[in-house]
Amino acid sequence: MYEDDLESELNREIQLNSEREKLNEVLKQIDAKMMESIGFRKKVVDYILYLRKKNLEQYEDDEDRTVEYFNHEVYTKEEQFRLINKSIRELTVLKGTPYFGKVSFEDEYGVEEIYIGRFGMSSREDYEPVIVDWRSPVCSLFYSGSLGSTSYRSPGGTVKADVLGKRQFIIKKSKLLGMFDSNMDVKDEILQMVLSKNSGQKLKDIVMTIQKEQDALIRQPREGAVVVNGIAGSGKTTVALHRVAYLLYNYRKLLQGKVLILGPNSIFMDYISLVLPSLGEEGVTQLTFGEFAESILHLPDIMDLKEYMENILRADKQFMDEIIYKNSLEFIADMDKLVSRLEKNCFAAENVLFYDKIIVTKEEMENMLGYYFKDMPLFKRSRRLKGVIYSRIKDERNVRVQSIQKKYRRKIENMTKEELNAQGTNLEYKKRIEIEEVIKEVIRIKKRKLKWLEEPDIVSLYKNFNGDKKLIYDDLAAILYLKMKLDGSRYREKMKHIVIDEAQDYSPLQFKVIKELTGCRSFTVVGDVNQRIVPSKEVPAMMNLNDIFSGLEIKNFLLNKSYRSTNEITSYANRYLKNSRNISPIRRGTEVVEKKMDNLEELVDRILEDIEKLKEKGYESTAVICRDLADTEALGSLLKKKTYIKLISGENMIYSSGEVILPSYFSKGLEFDAVIMVDSSYQSDENTLKYIVASRALHELHVYSISSITREKELRQYE
Repeated sequence: MYEDDLESELNREIQLNSEREKLNEVLKQIDAKMMESIGFRKKVVDYILYLRKKNLEQYEDDEDRTVEYFNHEVYTKEEQFRLINKSIRELTVLKGTPYFGKVSFEDEYGVEEIYIGRFGMSSREDYEPVIVDWRSPVCSLFYSGSLGSTSYRSPGGTVKADVLGKRQFIIKKSKLLGMFDSNMDVKDEILQMVLSKNSGQKLKDIVMTIQKEQDALIRQPREGAVVVNGIAGSGKTTVALHRVAYLLYNYRKLLQGKVLILGPNSIFMDYISLVLPSLGEEGVTQLTFGEFAESILHLPDIMDLKEYMENILRADKQFMDEIIYKNSLEFIADMDKLVSRLEKNCFAAENVLFYDKIIVTKEEMENMLGYYFKDMPLFKRSRRLKGVIYSRIKDERNVRVQSIQKKYRRKIENMTKEELNAQGTNLEYKKRIEIEEVIKEVIRIKKRKLKWLEEPDIVSLYKNFNGDKKLIYDDLAAILYLKMKLDGSRYREKMKHIVIDEAQDYSPLQFKVIKELTGCRSFTVVGDVNQRIVPSKEVPAMMNLNDIFSGLEIKNFLLNKSYRSTNEITSYANRYLKNSRNISPIRRGTEVVEKKMDNLEELVDRILEDIEKLKEKGYESTAVICRDLADTEALGSLLKKKTYIKLISGENMIYSSGEVILPSYFSKGLEFDAVIMVDSSYQSDENTLKYIVASRALHELHVYSISSITREKELRQYE
């Protein structure tokens, strides 16, 4: 037994030394490639400067100098500089951690061994891959499946392979600190190490620890809609972002500059903003749905997200009924009925007369609007009809003008020289007056007689349909829908892939306008039906997209494994779910702290004490999360007197690491090392909010309850 252990230890040491030698060899190649790239970059910069100087000497005035910007050679060199710079940034990252995994396999070409890293790198001599980018199809052998016979998808089709071995590395600052051989998925030791780390101020990538079920989602084919219903902490947002990186890597020419990510609020969008750049991807448009809508509508007066969520928490029946209606399929049907009514009644055609002559009949125009141009949006039909009418008016105008000119030409031809000398100027004046009268008639017809063809304001049309109520968040999709149906509006870019995050709160109409406005046929939709805040009586639209996304293949996936919270936190959060799924936490931690506070002073003191203790433990982010903005501001003002804590009261505020206090609805999608949940003024039917708040915690969750009546009384005394 002892000899077997000794032999095993000896073999491991030999393998470790072999891997250290391999690492040193790769590091030398990275250094050489870095020096080569830096030298090449200098040559490119020098040449760009030379071209600019040459152009400045050639073109003397400012207007001519602008030609230099469009000079093809300069553009080509500047693009070359951008690519070299990107390569140098990637090599700098690889210098610290060249790779994190290795897979050995046998395929039809023989036995191969590849090292997998955040970015790829080829040999300078033979251009063979030294490090393979994790997004390469062959790398799915590392992330998914066990040893033995398997296959992976490549651009050329399915490739069969026999996986012989998988190994993971811990490399930091160019030093090999450890390695693990893995027979199944990504080794548990490394996953546990990563999950046990503290949260930073931004979401991080997970290339080292992508799990089998996550990898399967990331590598789904580009076409169609991938819909992921994942529990809190299952990594659905991260998976969606890695899928974007994967798709950009494999479909660069098609997707570059044509990927859109839609998130719930600006706090969340800032939180996820560094994931794609860390994977080497830039130029991806990231917006909230409100920003997406505003880029088309430019509405000045609409209820912001904070006011919208506060109204939901106030549970005003009229407001709640309005939201339920506008998040229903019935609302889409009613919008379609409105469009149909407008198509029939918006433009009341009447005969167009030019000097008592009918040049376009009422019936002719009705046929154009209702039959000949029926495939166009209504306002485009009216513009097309207007063009036909203007053309007819122009023809009639030309006939009349020519007739006037002919009449006066004949008069002049029949006049003697003496008559012409006496009356010529007067005749020319009369002719001009008659022609001007014709032109005035044209203007009069266009201004007065064609007023029925003027397009009504779309927002005004919707407000009239909506009963002139204040516009709310849900009205954005409705106005977009009207604009699309009536005006044929489209988003400024034709998107080739769209990610919709926190999709459980999207209405059917939102999904419909996103698809139709962008013309997109490739989607990644992620959400958690258990975190749905917006009231509705229907199944979440994200789970019922077959009709809305008709023509697209829809693949539904379920993520039940929580990588964020400990078993203890997950178990506590699950109390608030009606139908708790079979959730599988990955790690254990400390018990959830629960305590009822007698008064506000006790609550403030306890939170201050907790914050200091959590800092001592090395936690980088602690969130105090209250139900609504009133509670947040009241408690925040007291805490700020004793300690530094950032108060987030609006969606455009930026969160950085440290201590923060915020209302429940702004915590969606975020995570913190520790969460202090203030259980005050929650209603009996608001368990979804409690679930969201509790599931934000990675390592520790403290739940302090206090009577809202006590809080209001104590607040006055305490202040």
